[in-house]
Amino acid sequence: MERVVSGIRPTGNLHLGNYFGAVKSFVEMQNNYDCLFFIADWHSLTTHPKPENIQESARTILAEYLACGLNPEKAKIYVQSDVKETLELYLFLNMNMYLGELERVTTFKEKARKQPDNVNAGLLTYPTLMAADILQHRAVKVPVGKDQEQNMEMARKCARRFNHIYGVEFFPEPQNFYFNATALKVPGLDGSGKMGKSEGNCIYLRDDDKTITKKVMKAVTDNGPQSPNSEKPEVIENLFTFLKIVSTQETYDYFNEKWNDCTLRYGDLKKQIAADLCATIAPIRERIEEYSANTKFLDRVALEGAEVARASAQATLKEVRKIIGFK
Repeated sequence: MERVVSGIRPTGNLHLGNYFGAVKSFVEMQNNYDCLFFIADWHSLTTHPKPENIQESARTILAEYLACGLNPEKAKIYVQSDVKETLELYLFLNMNMYLGELERVTTFKEKARKQPDNVNAGLLTYPTLMAADILQHRAVKVPVGKDQEQNMEMARKCARRFNHIYGVEFFPEPQNFYFNATALKVPGLDGSGKMGKSEGNCIYLRDDDKTITKKVMKAVTDNGPQSPNSEKPEVIENLFTFLKIVSTQETYDYFNEKWNDCTLRYGDLKKQIAADLCATIAPIRERIEEYSANTKFLDRVALEGAEVARASAQATLKEVRKIIGFK
């Protein structure tokens, strides 16, 4: 079967953007591909987490992975830092990357703008470490959100450049995999185009019904439709995106018609979104609590996943060293 690999940074609980943008893809793929999914704890170091949070955050994400439907019997799940070979390949790939192309990566420029006092080398070479995560397993597909598309192109560039420099066809060029026909971007509740932890506009999979409802009712709106069948502004289109994600087509059509005939009441729309979000998240939240209480099981899943991932990475690195010229 084709090899698939992807991961999420443990910088807090998973939110709806993670779930619909990536994890649902993971669950779908585990039945049809040879899957390795990891918790990217090294990536999280760019934000300088406290030492006591590193291990606990990894367990949190693992419990949430399992609660969302990942089955360790079908897909192996591991913690990034348990596979030391990743760092060696990261070094080799960095030797072939150029400062200018790393500085032009959109995610780096955005992070540098938002945190000018913490523009570290890890942020700059984030795409190379991501490439190492993928290429060490010679993966052919990577489930990603829309915000990772440029980083995926950088991973393909790493594969092409290595193959070209050494005159081999060793690394496949990994392709983006989307749960839907295109990458799904879950909007933020503050009217922005993307849900994200740093933006503080998230609905988390551990949020209770009261918290979810409170967040949705505060979502940004405007003065309402001013003429029949008018185009929706971004802040309203964002709310309708939530309907597409968690509500029935009938519900979406009902509120869309209310918009088109200028009778839409935002309070009613928000209440419907909140109710449907609660119904979607409640069973996941319950499973998260069950898995979180069983730390021995979580540690065993991570250990078994790491053993498989290390064997895969070691086989790749053995060939890479030989190609480059190291014994």
